[in-house]
Amino acid sequence: MYGYHGKALVVDLSSRSHRWDDIPEQVLRSFIGGIGLGTYLLYRYCPAGADPLGPDNPLIFASSPLVGSRLTTSSKFAVMTKSPLTGFIGDSLSSSFLATELKKTCGDALIIVGRSETPTLLFIEDGVPQFLAAADLMGLGTFDTEQAVKERLGGPRVRVASIGPAGEHLVRYASIANDGGRQAGRCGPGAVMGSKNLKALALHGSQTVDVAMPEATHEYGIDLSKRSLGAATEKYRELGTMANVSVFNRLGTLPTRNFQESTFEGAEQVSGEHLHQEHLAKNATCANCTIGCEKILVTNDDGKKSQGRMEYESLFALGPLCGVDDPNTVIRAAGICDDLGMDTISAGVTIAWAMECFDKGLITLDDTGGIDLRFGNGQALLDTLELIGHRRDLGGLLAEGTKLASQQLGGGSGDWAMHVKGLEMPGYEPRSLKTMALGLAVTPRGACHNRSSAYEADFSGRVDRLTVDDSRGLIAAESEDFTAVLDSLIWCKFLRKAFNDFYQESAQVYTMITGWEMSPDELKRAGERINNLKKLFNIREGWRRQDDTLPPRVLQEKLPTGVVAGVGLTQEELDYMIAGYYRTRGWNEDGLVPDTKLADLGLLDLLPISSGVTISA
Repeated sequence: MYGYHGKALVVDLSSRSHRWDDIPEQVLRSFIGGIGLGTYLLYRYCPAGADPLGPDNPLIFASSPLVGSRLTTSSKFAVMTKSPLTGFIGDSLSSSFLATELKKTCGDALIIVGRSETPTLLFIEDGVPQFLAAADLMGLGTFDTEQAVKERLGGPRVRVASIGPAGEHLVRYASIANDGGRQAGRCGPGAVMGSKNLKALALHGSQTVDVAMPEATHEYGIDLSKRSLGAATEKYRELGTMANVSVFNRLGTLPTRNFQESTFEGAEQVSGEHLHQEHLAKNATCANCTIGCEKILVTNDDGKKSQGRMEYESLFALGPLCGVDDPNTVIRAAGICDDLGMDTISAGVTIAWAMECFDKGLITLDDTGGIDLRFGNGQALLDTLELIGHRRDLGGLLAEGTKLASQQLGGGSGDWAMHVKGLEMPGYEPRSLKTMALGLAVTPRGACHNRSSAYEADFSGRVDRLTVDDSRGLIAAESEDFTAVLDSLIWCKFLRKAFNDFYQESAQVYTMITGWEMSPDELKRAGERINNLKKLFNIREGWRRQDDTLPPRVLQEKLPTGVVAGVGLTQEELDYMIAGYYRTRGWNEDGLVPDTKLADLGLLDLLPISSGVTISA
């Protein structure tokens, strides 16, 4: 077998045992790898109704056929689990040398089940796990944990994924750090890892996988690397995604003060241009990447030096969304999140919600322990992040995320809890990006800019971003399917515009690596199949039509500032777009997947599933 191992390593922390499970060729061809293969494995290994923080919820690390090929941006892996934030499918991606080590030691995927009775370091070498004591690592941040594990197990040859205090304390948006602070961040996989008493995972292996057509793959890789340094990636190589701050502010799409506004008067101070000029320490690259989008920033004030990675989503969430315009504070906040092991988006959105609750008197100084939790107070932001990561005082409430926290606090605070399905909103204002609004509402993992590239239609001028029409359903569905293929092969999203014909080239690459013929149409079908299975997982776990929606604020309040002042989005407009999306998908009017669609996609042959719906609307 080329490109794949055809098997997955299953490790049971409860019994401290392991086994190898075969992955049939039909499954590999149908779901490709990464997010796609992870979705299949999650549906197969996660019992219906499993508690996300219980021992039955699997934690899955999935590889892809491209890993190990040395093609640019291909050293990525997916993390899949049932999300403790949403109760639905949870998936994250990370790019690091851990991806290659995962494939060299765990086959095509690592599936971790059960729960250890004591804090554990799981060390897997060439498919053989060792369950090592980790009590001495508890309480350490992610950076110190990784260093301690490497020193204990043999230095740089070992690749490490770990959780920080946030994962240990089951913060529902805790992340999994790997390779020096890279994060599998969204949906709370770090909390699932913490619930299993698994402090760290260390990998080292030597199992290689051959490529079917090595010369052709090498020649293609040279050409693609050249294209990766062209105009299509110039933005990412120069300012990185931080460039979005200025652009979004000008267009009225920069969420500010908990989505109350879409322009920020302090945008220039936290713009990519300013940060690049005043705070850039160096550029960095992911494993096997030619683009080099990472920007390592450093503080320059009189306080303790802090250095770390910065990209738009962290910048938006810890800056404008909280009304903070001090770049040194934002850099420190991002560093705190990375060391605690906590998703910067969910952390920032949750604190912004709490700041509005403070403004409205629902949270008081007594609740905060004296922290003046108002918009723009940078020190309050830093102090509250620490409270959340250790679940101290108010941090215990905020560690639940905006959905559960607003339900517990009450007082109408759910109206400004900015989440979809429990996952906090990314940095795109949906009222001034109507196609993106649909994408945020219907994406299976919740509010997400990375599983739906629908915003590209809004920004490109393909549609009028401020109005609604019947084209949005098709655009949103196609963007989801495209992204599913991208995330399953796994290519970096920043490479997407360097392809001359994405599906054609990706199908050729798949064939060159695996030796299996793959057509562009088959890849498109794989994307559709993956998204339908994601939806089926959610339906199995209790999804209902009303879960595909947006926060009340988005549907009830118009934007007050900038070039989009007076623009809003009504429930009727959103419902109209959702209905068109369901029709495009071939689902019924309630968003359920008919058995005829399952049969058409071959899902009935791959898994024992049935939606119980026999006809579509």
